[in-house]
Amino acid sequence: MADVTLTGIRKSFGALEIIKGVDLDIRSGEFVVFVGPSGCGKSTLLRMIAGLEDITSGVLKIGGVEMNDVDPSKRGIAMVFQSYALYPHMTVRENMGFALRFAGMAKDEIDKRVMAAVNILELGPLMERKPKALSGGQRQRVAIGRAIVRNPDVFLFDEPLSNLDAELRVHMRVEIAKLHKELKTTIIYVTHDQVEAMTLADKIVVLRAGEVEQVGGPLDLYDDPANTFVAGFIGSPKMNFLGAEVLEAGNGQITVALASQPTARLTMPLAAAVSKGDAITLGVRPEHFVGAGEGSTDLEIDVDVAEHLGNTSYIYAHVGKGERITVEREESRAATSKDKLTVGIAAATAFLFDSAGNRLR
Repeated sequence: MADVTLTGIRKSFGALEIIKGVDLDIRSGEFVVFVGPSGCGKSTLLRMIAGLEDITSGVLKIGGVEMNDVDPSKRGIAMVFQSYALYPHMTVRENMGFALRFAGMAKDEIDKRVMAAVNILELGPLMERKPKALSGGQRQRVAIGRAIVRNPDVFLFDEPLSNLDAELRVHMRVEIAKLHKELKTTIIYVTHDQVEAMTLADKIVVLRAGEVEQVGGPLDLYDDPANTFVAGFIGSPKMNFLGAEVLEAGNGQITVALASQPTARLTMPLAAAVSKGDAITLGVRPEHFVGAGEGSTDLEIDVDVAEHLGNTSYIYAHVGKGERITVEREESRAATSKDKLTVGIAAATAFLFDSAGNRLR
């Protein structure tokens, strides 16, 4: 196992800067997920750790040793890609042991390592099959097994579940979480799926446009987002954002009125300096809406679409002239499109953001 440290890491392609100065400490044995929208630089950052992309500037250390100019094969890492990249003419056994045979390892040691990985991943009945006779989930498990046999200090996963269907994705998330508990190895995992990030990570790194927006535990980011980008990215369905205006501020609290429905007003604790008349944003998670009269203020909404999923319903609606809003309600099957509903907003679970999108506390 090994710590991974990134200090001032930058990556440019000509004049185009992709990674814009990343500082990050990953502790030995930690499961860290890089998450963000397409094009944010998360896969590029992972490839730089792997040695598949050169580092323009900054320092990368694994286990305290600088790795900037070290060959990928000597970094103590193993990588699992989105594509399984299995050799079609080889059996599962041969695929898993190929890299070790290529390195000249003794057959007995190869067999020992392969069987250890097979037992962890429950691949025993599949050992003599070729990739074409395997399901997508089985192929991905073989690809993971091929990484395990190398006994790496660090596992790198680059969107490994993207090619799987929804049911298999859930199953493989469980398998990867179990694998981490079994091996206790440092894992760096890239995904655009925040559900994967929330369910797998010890620590999440949220990236946007080549920069780190926030780093923290899954529930830390959910409960205490630094800005509207993180607040909107972490959580499913995403947080609702409603325009508001400051009516009063001082003595450690603030009173705001919603722009789309000025009669809806909330008073909340606030230490940050704001002024009367400032435009701010109120954030409310879909699951934090309460019944009419049960919160700090009521909000009238017009229902556009209602999705009834059994125990939970998602109500997609708009407020006033068109601000879109999503409300999660349990045991609510009555709402239909074009209904008018009244929901409550509790000040204790609401968030405030300034005009630049930064969190007000």
